[in-house]
Amino acid sequence: MSFFSELREEVFDILEKQLPPYLKYHSPEHTSYVLEKATYISSKEEVTGRDLLLVQVAALLHDIGFIEINVGHEERSCQYAHQILTQYPVSAEEIKLIEGMIMSTRIPQQPHTRLERIVADADLEYLGTHRFAEFSQNLYLEFRHFDPTIDLARFNEIQVMFISNHQYHTNFCRRNREGKKKKHLQELIRSIQG
Repeated sequence: MSFFSELREEVFDILEKQLPPYLKYHSPEHTSYVLEKATYISSKEEVTGRDLLLVQVAALLHDIGFIEINVGHEERSCQYAHQILTQYPVSAEEIKLIEGMIMSTRIPQQPHTRLERIVADADLEYLGTHRFAEFSQNLYLEFRHFDPTIDLARFNEIQVMFISNHQYHTNFCRRNREGKKKKHLQELIRSIQG
């Protein structure tokens, strides 16, 4: 497990230097948050050892593709993961598992394995937390960069559609994040209805 701190340093160095500054949501802070939540959810789902390490590596690399592209960044993140991880003691089979976890964060999420479900949930765990408004504001600013015509009302409509269709995949998030997520959804619906 000793290589992880070196990998983490390398990846955060790339993110901090190369991510475009207009990415207010898909920032190094987001990656740090997803890594923290992936580790936490893994502990609640009793994932340990090498599996935990693979989850952490996938969380660390899941958005690195944003240094180049917005749409299709998951595929690009997988390419980066492959390129970077060949320099570390990670097998080809493990890299494939990591790529599967990265792809599980693509919307709409369709994770197939236990580890993919953890990374997918870690990526959107904030939907059911007290930090929802803060993350939503960052996402709104990012949306406005790509489409300056989007106003808050339209963004909230997009959020309502997104959250209405979202589901958590781990037992932990279903039990501990779903309720608050539904409250946020109701508040958004009320704000749209005026």
